[in-house]
Amino acid sequence: MQLIKVDNKKTRQLFHKVPHLIYKNDENWAAPLQGMVENIFNPEKNKTFRHGKAIRWILLGNNGELLGRIAAFVDFHLSETYKQPTGGCGFFECVNNKDAANTLFNAAVEWNREQGMAAMDGPINFGENYVNWGLLAKGFMPQSYGMPYNPEYYEKLFRNFGFEVYFEQYSYHLDYTVPFPERFWKIAAWVARKPQYKFKHFSYKEVDKFVLDLCTIYDAAWSHHEHYRPLDPDDIYDFLKESKSILDPNMICFAYHEERPIAMFVMIPDINQILIKLNGKLNLPGILKFLYYKHTKTIKRTRILLMGIDPKYQRSGIESGIFWHQEQIMKRKSHQHYTDVELSWAGNFNPKIIAIYEATGAKREKTHYTMRYMFDRNKKVSPAPIIG
Repeated sequence: MQLIKVDNKKTRQLFHKVPHLIYKNDENWAAPLQGMVENIFNPEKNKTFRHGKAIRWILLGNNGELLGRIAAFVDFHLSETYKQPTGGCGFFECVNNKDAANTLFNAAVEWNREQGMAAMDGPINFGENYVNWGLLAKGFMPQSYGMPYNPEYYEKLFRNFGFEVYFEQYSYHLDYTVPFPERFWKIAAWVARKPQYKFKHFSYKEVDKFVLDLCTIYDAAWSHHEHYRPLDPDDIYDFLKESKSILDPNMICFAYHEERPIAMFVMIPDINQILIKLNGKLNLPGILKFLYYKHTKTIKRTRILLMGIDPKYQRSGIESGIFWHQEQIMKRKSHQHYTDVELSWAGNFNPKIIAIYEATGAKREKTHYTMRYMFDRNKKVSPAPIIG
């Protein structure tokens, strides 16, 4: 087998070709847009390079056939928040071959070790965790935008190498055609109508205000977490700019208590229901197809990308009020084609958000694992600590 660094046009093309070989007969897989993947490894596009490094490889067999790929990276700001310096690997795709997988994992381990790391998490993203993060372990069905999909045998490859589960991520599905539980709705309506609370939807005309409010809420909600890092407003501006074609301002809601921002709710249309038809390329035909399917309301599902609540208001029922307010939007004719909501990325270390999701009547459908490999093989992986 031959391990080759991805550093030119030819190897980049082969890097993107690997998953198309792995999933050629899998109807559940939606090919991610190649341009969006490339942006992650572009220092001019991904600000994580300001305090991090990344590398990619492809793996060829003895006859030159493609066997797999992997990326390794270190976010030095994040790595310092763990008990031991911890890097990462991701974008792993591989045939069902233990030796091939171990060759890829070993390359990522040795590179991380050279960067001063003592452990490696995977499969994760080089950047924010709401996309490209986690190994699918349960719920092998079409995934929503940003949530990884993989063959069932990947878990065995990870475990055979020595990875252990660091934490689990749950995705819940909510059938919008079924009414919310009566008790939840009564609380929600009561909270939503309290005069001291106000609910506002995002507007690009007031983008500066909403970016500041989002950072304020995020900092309040996550500052007590051991791996907390303040949000960079520039990252939010970049996300809003890059996602403008798919974002619906009516799906981004903020809650205020006497003008103080206290909670946020970010939901996006699940564009995977279109991307599954585009084969990963947004060339001119791809753009025309995307616009056609968007116009014909092909998207039936939305994904809750982010939800945060100031801890001082987590027992106030404000989260119910947000759902009540959002429900009024989803009843409008322009939004009635959405029938399914995915409430995703609820870590098992965050029982509060799990309780909120389950209170809506949503059902747990999928589980992803964030796995960790300790370089000192005498050390065991300690599960992620519970928030609160």
